[in-house]
Amino acid sequence: MSQGHRRRGGGMMARAIAHVIAGMLVLAAVWLGGLFWYAADVPRSSPGGADAERPTDAIVVLTGGSHRLGTGLELLAAGRARKLFVSGVYDGVDVQELLKLSRRSPTELECCITLGYSADSTIGNAYETADWMRDQGFRSLRLVTANYHMRRSLLELSMAMPDVELVPHPVVAPTVHLDDWWMWPGTANLLVNEYNKLLVVGLRWAVRRAVRD
Repeated sequence: MSQGHRRRGGGMMARAIAHVIAGMLVLAAVWLGGLFWYAADVPRSSPGGADAERPTDAIVVLTGGSHRLGTGLELLAAGRARKLFVSGVYDGVDVQELLKLSRRSPTELECCITLGYSADSTIGNAYETADWMRDQGFRSLRLVTANYHMRRSLLELSMAMPDVELVPHPVVAPTVHLDDWWMWPGTANLLVNEYNKLLVVGLRWAVRRAVRD
């Protein structure tokens, strides 16, 4: 092979590598921009006004945070829904135990609470909740979960039960520092992981929608 051919081959390889690097930089910039958009969009407070007063058939709490169950019980006691469903409960935990942990009388709300034990992930929460909603004949629910977890949860539930009205009720996690979140390693790691999961769920939602259309 002549020296000219080697130069041309080397030049083509260099351009190909440059294009790959440029593409990776663009993807990284898009990913980073999306991360900052997601973090800025996380609710900073719980609903107020008409949204907080709006009644639904059910209240659904996704386990995973100490404040979620308490919020769900407060909403149930305030008459925001007829029943409360708690998805993703550990085996062996019953309604009375949860009420005691939340410092409420076991007889106060016990009749209106159902626990789900089969879910161990957000997609599991969605299908467990969909089965319960179908059994109850309910058409609307208020979803109680952490503020950073709300967007992904709504996507999962909307895919599992597209005909059910979903009303978000985000719970603000006191240990998640959303202002200057990149300065807090724990919060930054939490948001990055949740954002990556959201991208996967969003892709699955888009593919499902494209197939249906």
